[in-house]
Amino acid sequence: MKIKIGDKLPSEYFFLLDNNKVVQKINSSSLFKDQKVILIGVPGAFTNICSTKHLPGYVLNYEEAKKKGVEKIVCISVNDPNVMKAWGESQNVRGKVFMVSDPYCKFTRLIGAEIDKSSKGLGVRSVRYTMLVENEIVKKIKEEEDTGVCEISAAENFIKDI
Repeated sequence: MKIKIGDKLPSEYFFLLDNNKVVQKINSSSLFKDQKVILIGVPGAFTNICSTKHLPGYVLNYEEAKKKGVEKIVCISVNDPNVMKAWGESQNVRGKVFMVSDPYCKFTRLIGAEIDKSSKGLGVRSVRYTMLVENEIVKKIKEEEDTGVCEISAAENFIKDI
């Protein structure tokens, strides 16, 4: 990834499906401004490791993150907002993880997290990472070398070192 500790997150639009099933556009700056946030980047909604380890770990460790002063956990993927809403519902993230989509891979490219997974039928996606962001500034990043692994970016490992 090209973004580093101490860098300010780029301002870009995310998409989400609200409770009325209306697509909303939200600026990344508004999600991170004046808050301590964990941002988890995943290669794809409903994919194996993302659905069995990465996202569920943050749902399960939500209270532990709150004890460390984290005000919000955001999950981002290069999927459309309908898919992210359905995935969040299937993972029971209610009130614990804010699900946003980066369908055009704009934010993901700006931080240098894009990876071509075309050989697996996924197209351009995101590497697997977890970041701690305070008031839009990156304080900690853990990026997996392989998208099929979730160890250093996993909740139980990431949160304990905050």
